[in-house]
Amino acid sequence: MKKYFVIALMALVGYGTQAQTTMPATEVQIKTAVLAAPADMREGATVLGYNQKGEVVTLRKGTNELVCLADDPNQPGFSVSCYHRDLEPFMARGRELRIAGKKSDEIFDTREKEAKSGKLTMPKQPTSLFVYSAPEEQINMRTGEVADGYLRYVVYIPWATAESTGLPLKPDKGSVAMPWIMHPGTHGAHIMISPPRDKAGQ
Repeated sequence: MKKYFVIALMALVGYGTQAQTTMPATEVQIKTAVLAAPADMREGATVLGYNQKGEVVTLRKGTNELVCLADDPNQPGFSVSCYHRDLEPFMARGRELRIAGKKSDEIFDTREKEAKSGKLTMPKQPTSLFVYSAPEEQINMRTGEVADGYLRYVVYIPWATAESTGLPLKPDKGSVAMPWIMHPGTHGAHIMISPPRDKAGQ
């Protein structure tokens, strides 16, 4: 479980990449990236992926409000994400800072400062992020087939607090998949919803 949490955090902050010899085919990147999206939104989602230099590029322009980010082959494990287009400035800034060599806490502090100053635009309404991960041995990046996947959900509500939402600050051990709020009172405040692993997957 810890491994999947780390991989998901990497998706949230926007890890940079280093080029490798061969990236998965565009079609495969698109096929696997949209696994994080609700089924009825996959066909119309914009998809970001990686070129042969390891740079993030637009693989497909979409027609709805969802943006999906393909798995980074240069990072361990498999993790793809889809999020509301209003989160793209936040996500893109994270990728820029990671490429510049900034660590996770530096990225958070920079985006916090920029969001407060108005330099970084954050959504004015709650916006969703979906993260789909799977064991590396269950991925076939030649065909785009993924087995034993795990889908969890995040809802960003910048500046929200436990008091303004009524949510706890950590998972309730006595409940199944109870939502809780992470980074309350900051630009990165978001609701975490993690279904039980034995009931997750596609």
